[in-house]
Amino acid sequence: MAWDVEGTKRRIYQAALAEFAQHGQEGTTVDRIAKRAQVNRERVYNYFGDKAKLFSAVIRGELDRIATAVPLVITCPADVGEFAGRTFDYQRAHPDLARLVLWEGLSDTGGIPDELARTELYARKAEAVAAAQRAGLIDDAIEPAHLVFLIISLSSYWSAAPQIARMLSGGDAGDDAEAARRRAAVVEAARRIATPPAL
Repeated sequence: MAWDVEGTKRRIYQAALAEFAQHGQEGTTVDRIAKRAQVNRERVYNYFGDKAKLFSAVIRGELDRIATAVPLVITCPADVGEFAGRTFDYQRAHPDLARLVLWEGLSDTGGIPDELARTELYARKAEAVAAAQRAGLIDDAIEPAHLVFLIISLSSYWSAAPQIARMLSGGDAGDDAEAARRRAAVVEAARRIATPPAL
């Protein structure tokens, strides 16, 4: 029987995603990832390299997924609100992404292995905002890169810090009615930030 290389890679990736989201890069081991994936640890090294390279592959893969799933196209301020709402939805459905980013931030030493490539993902979003600002479609009071960061923060921190969200709102991330209220707040705040004063 032929070895299912792609299936094995997927299992390793999913195991690494779960381990890294739960424990961070420093808090887990290749052995635990291999055990969770039900593979020999040598497979992990063969397919992904060391633990740092595997962490980098996982976080890049998850960021590529959200970039594909939630594109940013702006024709009016409401589009910025909807982008924030869709980002909120994605983060709620995939809370591991926020955890990965937080773990990475905790161990940041001023650079990450694939920072240049990942920077391009954010630069495209900032350019979409800049183009919309130049066209007068949205307010230009906030620099494009800062506006993108604010919108991502508005949308993502609910998943990144569920304990604070729970303490403030009295609700829980699994409560659909509370999630709808949170989403509405995110959409409205993002729309207001993007709306020019005259509108």
